[in-house]
Amino acid sequence: MATVHFIGGEKGGVGKSLLARLLAQYLIDRKQPFLGFDSDRSHGALLRFYSGYASPVAIDRFESLDAVLEAAAEEPDRRILVDLAAQTHEPLVRWLDESGVIELSEELGLSIRYWHVMDSGRDSVDLLARWLDRFGNQLPLVIVLNAARGDDFAIFERSGLRERATALGATIIEIPRLHEAAMTKIDARSISFWAAANSEDRSHTGLGLLERQRTKVWLRKSYEALETVEI
Repeated sequence: MATVHFIGGEKGGVGKSLLARLLAQYLIDRKQPFLGFDSDRSHGALLRFYSGYASPVAIDRFESLDAVLEAAAEEPDRRILVDLAAQTHEPLVRWLDESGVIELSEELGLSIRYWHVMDSGRDSVDLLARWLDRFGNQLPLVIVLNAARGDDFAIFERSGLRERATALGATIIEIPRLHEAAMTKIDARSISFWAAANSEDRSHTGLGLLERQRTKVWLRKSYEALETVEI
């Protein structure tokens, strides 16, 4: 069954693109076919790091979003990743509602999953509550606690949303933090996570032996979190 993964969270800077890159690398390493769509017109991460798999998509144009679902219907064995830019909630919801996307996906045998990426702040919690109010259990939901954007999720834990979301069938995972120096070098050189973890060419990656090892450990732990979700 083809699955469309919308990677959002609405708020900027929470790590949506980081998760999109992780999912892309996970699928490549697992030899699972996928197609990426990038909605960030200024510095899209999928287009930058995995250009061979990604195309741009305009969230505010129905015709552009239609291509996402059509791509999923064309090849049932292929996963679709959609990296959502900040503040795209309203046009996405409009497309889902006015196009009857949830009903059509059920008819076509497609699965649609929404990934809500969170930092440790209040805004991410409020935006999650807004998503649950709107969709409840209509769409499979994965809540991603991104430790790279804060390691204290007390606001989320006190909000009651963990219990509410899990009661609605949501999955909650945590992505660990990669040491900042290594992540900075990976981003500065626009290299894939595979290259960062495996390439011994320091002139290409900029990473020393221990930085490469830390990346391997981080990638392994991140994959372990992803494997709790049906991707």
